Amino acid sequence: MLEILIAGGWAMIPILICSAVALAIILERFWTLRRKSVVPPELGEQVLSWARTRKLDPQHIDALRRNSPLGELLAAALDVRNRPREVIKERVEDAGRHVMHRLERFLNTLGTIALITPLLGLLGTVFGMIRMFFAVMVSGVGDPLKMAGGIGEALVCTASGLCVAIPAYFFHRYFRGHVSGLVVDMEKQVFALTDELTIAGEARAAG
Repeated sequence: MLEILIAGGWAMIPILICSAVALAIILERFWTLRRKSVVPPELGEQVLSWARTRKLDPQHIDALRRNSPLGELLAAALDVRNRPREVIKERVEDAGRHVMHRLERFLNTLGTIALITPLLGLLGTVFGMIRMFFAVMVSGVGDPLKMAGGIGEALVCTASGLCVAIPAYFFHRYFRGHVSGLVVDMEKQVFALTDELTIAGEARAAG
């Protein structure tokens, strides 16, 4: 295996670096984007219970904000719970942009790796073929078997680039879809809380 990697030439160095970075991103995103850590079960119902029983002191809200991305959105709504629905919605959207940015952290890097590693592999192969043809110009065709082996070694770069790019692209698409699903779940929880706060505000205004 080491001989194959060495045969790929200098282009194998950035390809190997990209593979290590992609693996680190994939493992980190799997850990960070666990559903129970982003959208904790029962948290939405618990916050609705707080809203109904008026247990909305600053300590509860601060603890909620530190709980999870969902908790951060719910806390943003509770911060302006006595304001009109439009204000609550705007505050949640502002907080949601920051939460979304964190959920999609490193995914652009993973997508870039999926894009550039085949190009790096192709570039390494092209330079390998150029070296081979210059060698043929200097010393002649020589042994055809040796030349075929050299071509095979040059193609190692292309194969290595694809071996990194395909999993990187797959997990990039997977995490994008996973984040979209988490966002939909959080939106449902936030809408339920917003409706509860709106009803409570209307009741206070009527009273």
